[in-house]
Amino acid sequence: MRKRLWVMSALALVLVLVSAPLGGCATTGDGEEAPDGGGEGAGKEPYVVGAVLSLTGAQSALGVPEKNAIDLEVARINAEGGINGHPLEVIIEDDASDVDQAIARTTKLIEQDNVLAIIGSTGTGQSMAMREVIAEAGIPQVSLAGSLIITQDFSPLVFQTPWSNALVVDVTLEYLADLGLTNVGLITEDTGFGKDGRTLVAETAANHGLTVVSDQVFKPADTDMTGQLTVIKGAGADVVLMWSSVAASSIVPKNMAQLGMDIPLVGSHGIARQEFVDSAGAAADGVVMFAGKVLAPDAYGVGTPSYEAATSFIDRYAETYGEPPSNTFAGHAYDGLYLVVEALKRLDEGFTPSDLRDEIERTSGFPGIGGVFTFSATDHNGMSADDLVGYRVTDGAWALLE
Repeated sequence: MRKRLWVMSALALVLVLVSAPLGGCATTGDGEEAPDGGGEGAGKEPYVVGAVLSLTGAQSALGVPEKNAIDLEVARINAEGGINGHPLEVIIEDDASDVDQAIARTTKLIEQDNVLAIIGSTGTGQSMAMREVIAEAGIPQVSLAGSLIITQDFSPLVFQTPWSNALVVDVTLEYLADLGLTNVGLITEDTGFGKDGRTLVAETAANHGLTVVSDQVFKPADTDMTGQLTVIKGAGADVVLMWSSVAASSIVPKNMAQLGMDIPLVGSHGIARQEFVDSAGAAADGVVMFAGKVLAPDAYGVGTPSYEAATSFIDRYAETYGEPPSNTFAGHAYDGLYLVVEALKRLDEGFTPSDLRDEIERTSGFPGIGGVFTFSATDHNGMSADDLVGYRVTDGAWALLE
C-alpha cells in the first residue's frame, strides 16, 4: 500500500512538471536556446516568429550579430512580461548564405513551426528566393538585406529594415561629384546585393556628372582582385567605388596598396563593420562609406528617441557579449524584430497573419537603430537620406566623416 501511494505521488509530481507553462525564448533550428528571463508572459500561449539568418557561409559576419541581437532582445521582452502577456518565441534557422537553404528553412518555419511572421534573410538572394513560399503562406516577411529590389519589386507582404541601395548609391555618388572625382572605377561582388548596386550605379552615375570608366566584378570566394584593379588603374579612374558586403571585400584595399594605387576607395554600407577594417589592416585607412548612425550614436542627436534606443541597445549588447556591436547588422535585426513586436502589441487577441501584415504597414515614426521608420501602402522601406551619415576609417576604426 505504501509503495502504491509513493508511485501515485511521483506520477502527480511528473504531471505538474510537464504541464508547467514555459517562458518564450529565441531558439535555433537545432534546439539551442538563448537565456530566458521568464517574466509575466508565461501564462499564455507564445507568439512564435521565425528568423532565417546567414549564420554560416559568406555572409556569416552579418548573420551572427543579427542572431545575437534577436537573442538579446527576446530575453529582454520576455523578462518584461512578453507581448500583452504572451511570451515571444523566435525560432532561428541558418540558411548558410545559400538560396536553396533559405527556401528550405522558410518552408520548415511555416509548415512545421506555424510562425506568424519571418525576419530575414541576411542576404538579398535569399530574401528574394523566400518570397514565393512567403506569398503562398500569406505571412509577413521583414528582410534584413539592403538591395532596392526587395521593396521596389513590390510585395504587400515584404518589408525591409536596411537603407536601400538606391538611397545609399545616390548619397555616395553625390559625395564623389562634390569632390570632383568623376572617373569611377567600379568593382562589385557577384551577389544579389552587389548586382543591385552595380545596376544602380550604371543607371544613375551620369545624373551626377560621373563616368564609369571600368566595371569589374569579383566572386565572394575570391582571394585576389589584382586583375580587376589593374584594369581599373589602366582605365584612368580617379576613385574606386566598391559595392560589396562579403568578407572578401577587405582584399580590395590590400590589393590596391600592393599595386600602388593612391586614389580614394569608397565603399557601400555593406562594409559598415569593424571586421572589414581589422581584416584590411593599414590598407583600410581612409576608406569612406555611408551608413546609419549606430557606429557614432551622437549623430542621432543626444536625447532623441533614436539615440536612447540605440545607446540602450549598445549597452545591453556589450554587457551580454563582452563588446558593443561592431557593425550595423545587429541593428537591422533589432529593427526587424521590433517592427513585428510593436505591431503585435497593437493587435487584439485572435488576429491573423494578414492582420499582422496590415499592422506592420501602419508603422509610423518608429525610432529604430537604422533610423525612423514610416511605412505606407506603397513604401515598405520607410527610410530617408536623413538616416545616413558618412564614415572614414581613421586610426583603425570607423569615424564620422567631416
